[in-house]
Amino acid sequence: MGILDFLSKQFVDVIDWVETPGDLAIRYPVRDREIKNGAQLTVREGQVAFFYNEGQMADAFGPGQHTIETATLPLLTALMNWDKAFKSPFKADVLFFTRKEQTGLKWGTPQPVTVRDREFGPLRIRAFGGYSFRIEDVPTFQAKLMGTLETVRVGDVEGQLRSAIATQLATALGGSEIAFVDMAGDQAAMSERLRELVQPAFTQWGLSCQSFFVESLSLPEAVQAHLDKASSMRVVGDLDRYAKFQSAEAIEKAAGQEGGVAGLGVGAGAGMAIGQAMAGSLGGGGQAPAAAAGGDDPYAQIEKLHKLLTVGAITQQDFDAKKAELLGRIR
Repeated sequence: MGILDFLSKQFVDVIDWVETPGDLAIRYPVRDREIKNGAQLTVREGQVAFFYNEGQMADAFGPGQHTIETATLPLLTALMNWDKAFKSPFKADVLFFTRKEQTGLKWGTPQPVTVRDREFGPLRIRAFGGYSFRIEDVPTFQAKLMGTLETVRVGDVEGQLRSAIATQLATALGGSEIAFVDMAGDQAAMSERLRELVQPAFTQWGLSCQSFFVESLSLPEAVQAHLDKASSMRVVGDLDRYAKFQSAEAIEKAAGQEGGVAGLGVGAGAGMAIGQAMAGSLGGGGQAPAAAAGGDDPYAQIEKLHKLLTVGAITQQDFDAKKAELLGRIR
C-alpha cells in the first residue's frame, strides 16, 4: 500500500460543515474512511446533523460540539449491534442540513392567468412577487429531495417551488370572486391567503413557506389602456362632459403649435365651433357665448373666456359681448 492510499484510509476525527449562501444540505465527504470513536462533531447555529446507516436514519445532533461515541449514538449503536464497550472506528453517513430561512426568492406567472372578474368579465392577469422558505421536516426533505445526492442547493429546488406556486396562484385567482381592483388594492391580504394555499405543496417536500409577497398584479397593455380610459370618463363625468374635456385639451395643444388651432387641420370654422361649445359649457348650455346661462362666478367665467380668446377659439367680438353681459350682472 502506497503512502497516498494510507493517507486516504486515515480516520475521520473532526466533522463539521461551513455552509455557503444557497446551501441546503450536504453529505459529509467521509468516502471510504472510518469515523474515529471519540471524534468531534461541530454543528453550527441553524444546522442539524444526522447519522445514517445504510439508508436508515439514526441519531440527530443540534447546534453545539459533540463527542461521537456509543453513549451519544444510541440509535446507531442499536442498528450496528454494538455493545456498550465498543471503541473501534466505524463507517456511517453524516448529513448536514441548514434550517435557516432562504430569503430573496422570486416567483411569477409564466403565462397570464385568466380570471372571471365580476366587474369587467374575463381578464388575463399577470402577477409576480417574492417568497422565502426553510427546511422544516428533515427526514421528509432527505427522502423526497436529497436521496443519494451529495449536496442540495436552493437552485436545485427553486424551479419546483415556483411551479407549485404558479399552480396554486392560477387556482386561487381563477376561482376568486373578488374584483381585480379589490385584489390589487389589498395585496397584503391576498399575499397571506396565497401563502396558506402554497404551504401544503411545500410541506410535502419537508419545507415551510415562511413568507409570501404579491408585489404586482397587472393586466395586458391593451386591457389596461381601456381600463384607464374608462376611469378617465368616470372622473370627468358623462360622455358630454368628456367630449368637452377632450376639446379643451385639443385647443390647448393647438395653441402651442405653429398655426394655432387651424394648424391641427380642423380649420378656423371648426376651431370656432369648438370654442363656442366650450364657451357654452362654461355658461351651462350648448349655445354661443352670448347665450351662456349665469350660475358661476362672473369673474371666473370672464377668466375662462379670456383663455379661449388667447388660444384663438373665440373672436374678440364674442369675448367683449360676453364680458359686458357678465359685468352687467354684478353692477
